[in-house]
Amino acid sequence: MRYIYTFLIMFGFWILLSGKFDLFHLTLGVISSGLVSLISADLFMYDPQSRNHLTTGVRFLLYLPWLLFQIVLSTLHVTFLALHPKMKEQIDPTIVTFKTNLKTDIAKVALANSITLTPGTITIRVEDQVFYVHAISRKAAAGLPGEMEERLAKVFESD
Repeated sequence: MRYIYTFLIMFGFWILLSGKFDLFHLTLGVISSGLVSLISADLFMYDPQSRNHLTTGVRFLLYLPWLLFQIVLSTLHVTFLALHPKMKEQIDPTIVTFKTNLKTDIAKVALANSITLTPGTITIRVEDQVFYVHAISRKAAAGLPGEMEERLAKVFESD
């Protein structure tokens, strides 16, 4: 069932991005979405505690707007730092180390990627439950792990 859900999500995304509805493009979309579903359905819809993979997928889709908003806020912060007249005093790089409460590998990967997608922070390393993150400023580091980890726990580890 997770292959079908993954296919539907991928094909919907294909249609959204391509905006083409002719037979050629729809056929390419079906083929591409089918291949991606075969390769990645286990990763995309994997949830060992729950049999309801659709719920996990929907929760993840609901997480994305919040993540996009965080990316915008972080972009504004990095822009402020770059344009500030006393930029050298504002930028204070640091390495943040924290232990996550996330249990599944897919949740940890999603957290690492979400952190890296947010401007001003990059996940350097993940070892078991410990994350190492580089942050451009103390303000960027202050929110780690915080709400992002909580939201991803609800996405991947709730029943």
